[in-house]
Amino acid sequence: MMHSMLQPVIALVLWSMVMWAWLYATRVPAMIGARTKLDPNLPRDVMLGGLPPRVRWKADNYNHLMEQPTLFYATVLTLALLEQGDALNLGLAWAYVGLRVLHSLIQALVNVIIVRFSVFMIASGVLVILAVRAAMAVFQV
Repeated sequence: MMHSMLQPVIALVLWSMVMWAWLYATRVPAMIGARTKLDPNLPRDVMLGGLPPRVRWKADNYNHLMEQPTLFYATVLTLALLEQGDALNLGLAWAYVGLRVLHSLIQALVNVIIVRFSVFMIASGVLVILAVRAAMAVFQV
């Protein structure tokens, strides 16, 4: 049961690595094409601001995968350690991963903000439910 709860954690880690590779596969050629000067005295947004939006979207999404998902990792690892990997928690964890992958694809490919935000909010709701269930397990409510 504990191993099952770890599967969505590793799946999201691997997806984050896919986005990391995708961001560099698009950013490096774009930087070369734009003859971007690497100047440590310039803010990142100024230095990379000349890159096309479709290139920046991948990096933005990778950064997003380093934000809220950290709460997911802590929550799911807590549930796994407490052997709370029942079908509901496992289903919620996989739903969160699927929604974050969908969020990534929307942002990286078309970046329709209202659609992306809607998926983000649904994923956030799933994470809230997981966190409440973890809190109930930790505090034995």
